[in-house]
Amino acid sequence: MFGLRFLALIFVFAFALIFGAVAAPVDYQKLDERLTRLADDAGIVGLAVAVIEDGEITFAEGYGETRLDGLPVSKDTVFRWASLSKGVASTTVGILADNGELSLSDPISKFNTSLRLPLGGEKVGTIEDLLSHKIGIVPNAYDTRLEDGGDPADIRKLLGKLKRTCPVGDCHTYQNVAFDAISEVVASVRGVSFENVVRVELFEPLNMRDASYGLEALTSSFSWAEPYRKRRSDTRPVRRPLKRSYYRVPAAGGVNGSILDLAQFARAQMGLAPETLNSNTIEELHNPRIYTRREQSSMSRRYGGHLRDARYALGWRVYKYGEAGHRVVGHRGAVDGYRSLILFDPARQSGVVALWNSNSRMPVGVQFEVMDMIYGLPAKDWIGLDVDRG
Repeated sequence: MFGLRFLALIFVFAFALIFGAVAAPVDYQKLDERLTRLADDAGIVGLAVAVIEDGEITFAEGYGETRLDGLPVSKDTVFRWASLSKGVASTTVGILADNGELSLSDPISKFNTSLRLPLGGEKVGTIEDLLSHKIGIVPNAYDTRLEDGGDPADIRKLLGKLKRTCPVGDCHTYQNVAFDAISEVVASVRGVSFENVVRVELFEPLNMRDASYGLEALTSSFSWAEPYRKRRSDTRPVRRPLKRSYYRVPAAGGVNGSILDLAQFARAQMGLAPETLNSNTIEELHNPRIYTRREQSSMSRRYGGHLRDARYALGWRVYKYGEAGHRVVGHRGAVDGYRSLILFDPARQSGVVALWNSNSRMPVGVQFEVMDMIYGLPAKDWIGLDVDRG
C-alpha cells in the first residue's frame, strides 16, 4: 500500500495534469512499484531515489532499511556519495574560476599541493587536466596505499616516481588520490579548509541541509545508512566496517548527504540555481574534455550501447542517450558498502539520482528506467527484476 506522502504526490500530479499545468511522462506509480520490488531483493538493504522533472523535484522516496532489522530509509537518510564527490569538487572550483580566484589553465604547481607527477608533469598539467583525469599516470594510482592507511599527501609525492603512461593532457586515467590535490588547491586559494569552502559556496546556498564531509558527520546524522556487502555465498548482506580511507581524500570521495541533497545539487547542475551556479560555469563543467574508451566499452557490454560516446568533462561524465542521442550528464560512485548515481538531461531539466547502502549493481538500472520514461521510450527491465537468478 502507498504511504500518505506518496498518495499526496499522486493527487498533486493528477491535479496538475487535469488542468494542463505539466506533462508527465514519468509513471510514478509504476516507478514506486518497481522500487518496492527492488528493495525486496536479497542484495538490497536500503535505497533512496529522487526524480527531477521539468525542473522540480517530483519524487523523493526511501525504501528498505538503514541497517538490517533497523529503521526505514527516508528521503532524509544520509548515505555516502563516494565519487559523486568529484562533481561537488569541480563545481566548487568552477565557482572560484568564475570569481577570478583561479583559472582552469593554471598549472598545478602554481598552488601549494603535494602532488608530484612523472617528469615534473605538475608544472605542465593544469587544473583542467587534474579535474578531467588527464595527468598521465596509471588509473587509480596508489588507491591501495590509501586503503592501507597511507597519508594522501605522502602518497601524492610518490606519484612522481611512477612511469608515465602518456604525456599530461593526452589520455584519460581515472584517479582518486591524485584528484584530491584539488582540495589542496582550493584551501590554498581561500586560506581555509576545502570542506569549509564547499559548505559556504554550495551546501548552504543550495539548502543541502544534511550534506557534510567525514565519518563523524555521517554517524552523527539523525538518520544514516550503514554499509553492507553481499557475495554469492551469503544469504543476506554482511555489515561492512566504516573506513576512513576515502574520507581522507574529500574532493574525490568524501561527501555525505541525503537523496534530497543530491536532488538539489542535480537541479543546480541543470541551471536551476543561477544565483549559486551560473550558466557559464555549468557549460565549462559539462564541456567534454576527452573520450573515455574504457567507460564506453563497459557501457556497451552491460547496457547494449544505451549510453554512447562516453566522454569526461570536469568531474562529470557526458554521454549520448538512446538512438536519438540525447545529451545527458552524470556520474556514478562506489565505496565499500555504498553506491550512488546521478544522470540528467540539462536541456529538459530532468533526471534521476539514487543512493544505496550495499554493493548491488541492480539499482544502476533505475537511471535507465526513469530516463526512458522521460524520453517516452518503450519500457525495459533495466533493473533486472524479472531475471531468473536461479
